[in-house]
Amino acid sequence: MIDKALVVFTPSGKRGRFPVGTPLLKAAQSLGVDIDSVCGGRGLCGRCQVTVGLGEFAKHGITSRADHVSDRRVTEERYATKKGMAEGRRLSCQTLLLRDVVIDVPADSQVHKQVVRKRAEVRDIELDPAIRLHYVVVQEPDMHNPSGDLERLLAALEDQWGLSGLEADLRILQNLQKTLRAGNWQVTVAVHRGQVITAIWPGFHDRPFGLAVDVGSTTIAAHLCNLSTGEVVASSGIMNPQIRFGEDLMSRVSYVMMNPGGEHEMTDAVRHAINDLTESVCSEGKIDREEILNATFVGNPVMHHLLLGIDPTELGGAPFALSANSGITLWANQLDLRFHPDARAYVLPCIAGHVGADTAGVILSEAPHQTDRMTLVVDVGTNAEIVLGNRDRLLACSSPTGPAFEGAQISCGQRAAPGAIERVRIDAETLEPRFKVIGCDLWSDEEGFAEETARSGVTGICGSGIIEVLAEMFLAGLLTSDGTIDGTMAERTPRIQPDGRTYSYLVHDGTPEIRIVQNDVRAIQLGKAALYAGIRLLMDRLEIEGVDQVRLAGAFGSHIDPKYAMILGMIPDCPLEHVYGAGNAAGTGARIALLNQKARDDIEEVIRQVEKIETAVEPNFQAHFVEAMGIPHSSAAFPNLAKAVALPQKTGPKAANDAVAGNGRGRRRRRPA
Repeated sequence: MIDKALVVFTPSGKRGRFPVGTPLLKAAQSLGVDIDSVCGGRGLCGRCQVTVGLGEFAKHGITSRADHVSDRRVTEERYATKKGMAEGRRLSCQTLLLRDVVIDVPADSQVHKQVVRKRAEVRDIELDPAIRLHYVVVQEPDMHNPSGDLERLLAALEDQWGLSGLEADLRILQNLQKTLRAGNWQVTVAVHRGQVITAIWPGFHDRPFGLAVDVGSTTIAAHLCNLSTGEVVASSGIMNPQIRFGEDLMSRVSYVMMNPGGEHEMTDAVRHAINDLTESVCSEGKIDREEILNATFVGNPVMHHLLLGIDPTELGGAPFALSANSGITLWANQLDLRFHPDARAYVLPCIAGHVGADTAGVILSEAPHQTDRMTLVVDVGTNAEIVLGNRDRLLACSSPTGPAFEGAQISCGQRAAPGAIERVRIDAETLEPRFKVIGCDLWSDEEGFAEETARSGVTGICGSGIIEVLAEMFLAGLLTSDGTIDGTMAERTPRIQPDGRTYSYLVHDGTPEIRIVQNDVRAIQLGKAALYAGIRLLMDRLEIEGVDQVRLAGAFGSHIDPKYAMILGMIPDCPLEHVYGAGNAAGTGARIALLNQKARDDIEEVIRQVEKIETAVEPNFQAHFVEAMGIPHSSAAFPNLAKAVALPQKTGPKAANDAVAGNGRGRRRRRPA
């Protein structure tokens, strides 16, 4: 008999062993998993719903099956009958642990629900949508002119709008006669790119809508747009449910490799999520989902393939071959999307095996290829996409930064949600911290902070908070340039405390206790070193030592303070006034492609000119990585940063690092930008 079983909760990654027969809710609460419950585990409120993972989870060393938890109890069946419960969902308060299992806590079951920060950025876009509406008066049938209704509609479109050679599929034909007669031979026709009739309404209709979707590995964001005005009618975002199959892209590819049919599970999950998101934005915009006539999609290569129902296995190893890298136009219902029956969807082109349609969206949004200035665009996420160049030459690569920037792999880390620390300042004299949390405008040392945060509490620290606290620790002398928390500073502040063989810094002495430990620093160092090394490879290829401007894109990148990003050495030295957030540039690119059909052709042409660099096979990546472990860097100068910030003298045992890093220095002369 098994006395205890292992349970792993996703997306938090928290895990523990509990006696067989322990309710999942009790196990979750004891581990500090963010899971909602109002009725005290009586099976009445239904807020603690979870999903049992199915398959081999190599990352966790678990085979998870439905029978690794108890069958439904009477209480659970009663709730499902009366109030309904989605297929595969279980009430964690009524479900008992029997064997090792992976349990996913969906966003709607979490107390501190994800704040998805992707939004439609304010941007001037030339309005030229792929869908155009045309109001026409059609000649009525005549015994002496036996042409069909479709032929007379096509003749009216050519005569009144100059549209010739149009096509219409069977679905249009099936409803055509009723629509013409209901409109008394006056109808409005939607035409896609001057080629295909995709919708027809009786009488006059002037409300065409489209959806721009950014399918991120962590979040999915959608912007509902009026195609006639370009107005963003509604925006919303949700967690990508594929997280339960793996937090990072390679974990999801691995899941497919180890679980036959796993790609279908993930395809179904993301399409279902997009349909849910569609319902949300349509409700907010007060329209029916069948009014959506066109959609555009961006995403990294793995997300791109899974959205299209393509097995991503080939992206899991060299040569990282794409199934297709050109833009793709198809019927939305081919993706099982519940839009208008004849809605069209366009998926932006990918660039390379690790540089996807999301990067194409970023290029379309930020247009580095249209400027003379040497421009660095970084979309910071679990996998950072990097673009460098100008109108003369454009390079792109991807770098495996890992999930630490988003709060994962950090002892007190969490995603951006109410209660998460997002801003930190440390007094250089007292070494006392003060901070701000999401959902409250007050700093922690201001009157009323406790009352304002009573509902959410101070729950953890998110990505932007991690960046700021480490940079502030470095500026205050608590963190050495080689990334060591300085134990000698315990003489000056009780917040530096022993933690095994290393030390930690106490940020919040409360419940929960929030501190920065040495492993947290290392996780961020590894991520930022990978990011900088990828940037450095592109700079090497262009033979430059500096850049003119930096744009930080993505939900996370846009909320990093550029100064702190540079202090940690996430990006190369540059005048701080030329470093700024670009917002959700990938989503903006999807919106540009939605509202301007020429942009689709333009980006496909630009992508063909982009030079792709594969970091995984570049021999100099490791040398750049080692040098970039230092804060801000082991060897690179940061003169622009030094003008704005008083940087500490480099300290700590870096001689060995210098010896290794020295092999990468002075290989050749490079011309300045």
